[in-house]
Amino acid sequence: MTITVTHYPAVAQAEEILSTEALAFVGKLQEKFAPTRDSLLEARGVARAEAARTGSLDFDPATAEIRNGDWKVAPAPAALQDRRVEITGPATPAKMAINALNSGAKVWLADLEDASTPTWHNVIDALANLGAAARGTLAFVSPEGKEYALRTDAPLATVVVRPRGWHMEEANLLVNGEATVGALVDFGLHFFHNAKVLSESGQGPFYYLPKMESSLESRLWNDVFAFAEAELGIEHGTIRATMLIETIPAAFQMDEMLFELRDYASGLNAGRWDYLFSIIKYFREAGDKFIMPDRADVAMTAPMMRAYTELLVQTCHKRGAFAMGGMAAVIPNRREPEVTAAAFDKVRNDKTREANDGFDGSWVAHPDLVSICREVFDSVLGEKSNQVDRQRPEVSVTADQLLDVASAPGSVTEAGVNANLYVAVAYTAVWLSGTGAVAIHNLMEDAATAEISRSQIWQQINNKVVAADTGNTITAELVAKALAVQVEKLRGEVDNAETFEKYYVPAAALIGRLVSGREEDFEDFLTLPAYRLLDTGVAAK
Repeated sequence: MTITVTHYPAVAQAEEILSTEALAFVGKLQEKFAPTRDSLLEARGVARAEAARTGSLDFDPATAEIRNGDWKVAPAPAALQDRRVEITGPATPAKMAINALNSGAKVWLADLEDASTPTWHNVIDALANLGAAARGTLAFVSPEGKEYALRTDAPLATVVVRPRGWHMEEANLLVNGEATVGALVDFGLHFFHNAKVLSESGQGPFYYLPKMESSLESRLWNDVFAFAEAELGIEHGTIRATMLIETIPAAFQMDEMLFELRDYASGLNAGRWDYLFSIIKYFREAGDKFIMPDRADVAMTAPMMRAYTELLVQTCHKRGAFAMGGMAAVIPNRREPEVTAAAFDKVRNDKTREANDGFDGSWVAHPDLVSICREVFDSVLGEKSNQVDRQRPEVSVTADQLLDVASAPGSVTEAGVNANLYVAVAYTAVWLSGTGAVAIHNLMEDAATAEISRSQIWQQINNKVVAADTGNTITAELVAKALAVQVEKLRGEVDNAETFEKYYVPAAALIGRLVSGREEDFEDFLTLPAYRLLDTGVAAK
């Protein structure tokens, strides 16, 4: 086996993280599991084509025995019994990691995926920060001399690491001349360096698993975990993983996914933007019954979203797993306190709905929202750590209910097109510059919001949707003109002309292609062509 690191980033711990032993471990994961991953990615395309042809999905009769069986996942360790508020964010830079750990949240989702641009520097810096966090030594001094340290007056958040999805590659680490699987690099390096110390302290290792589309992809993670534990002498079943149900095929396989990962599973999470993006992607050729209203109009109270979240809670609790709610992405605006107060009220209402529906906890994107989420779940949980005992036997969800996009309130508007173009270009530009989470219009945006933004416009052009606010048909020509307007708007907001040319111009070109309405331009993930821009030097390494 030949392992090649294309370059070492300017991170103090890079040589330690990329030690000969650690790279050999990742190399074993790559050789053993990459072929299965490749075949599962191919299977995604086959399944999507069939769903597009029929315009439907259903629960698999071949796995009915699993859905109807009496089984549970392994009990959660003490560190994961109470997850009433989880804060999400990247693990780099160190300041953000420290703020998340100190936030008062029960869990920090340390995101190496949607909220992180996978530059080689960011990947290694995040792993260095997570290693220091595991040992209680993480600290940072800003260029201005401000010191950041882990608090000692209250518990730190339990760390749950989200590696990249199965679809992403790591171009800077080659095994036998081939790019490695990003998920195996993220998991492998984190597990190799931290599994022993985390297991000894009862703090992990714990993971969030994103973007899966079938129970066979859960089985692959199960096999990876079992191999990794055996290879490093960690007791079987030490790892715990929470799966994000953020694709439409996964919504039909929640039981099966938990079953395949039952020695390691601790819960499921109900996302929003990636889930809606997945519906568009999966049924993009299936006609107008899957036309999505403006993304701002698609609330979690829409019938199809209610069906999805209630099924998730019921499934989790039936199996002894935790049901985790979605993201509150509001960012406080000190200059507009009235706007912030109104947004916080919406967050409180959203979290109240989740807690009353039976969720065991939920996500926030900013430390100022931790207290709101905690207060809501405190009022429902009382002295309990969770509400897994709430079984929801009254819930009965059909395939038609999960696919009932047509009943979602709202409409398609040109104003929505403009908002989507602005967010998609602005976010992609910042992503290309090396930052994977950015505040746009008082919301913390990540790759998921860019995905739903660009896919909605593609869908609207492809289906010749008429905008409700103007009466105009949304065409490629209309969108091209709107894109030019949004790009000029962004040009006026970006202080540095060189920054605009380096990042915003290629971002606009990429989004312009992805929203064309042509099948050949619909990429499975925005981050795939964006990552190729990173590799070719158009944007930052």
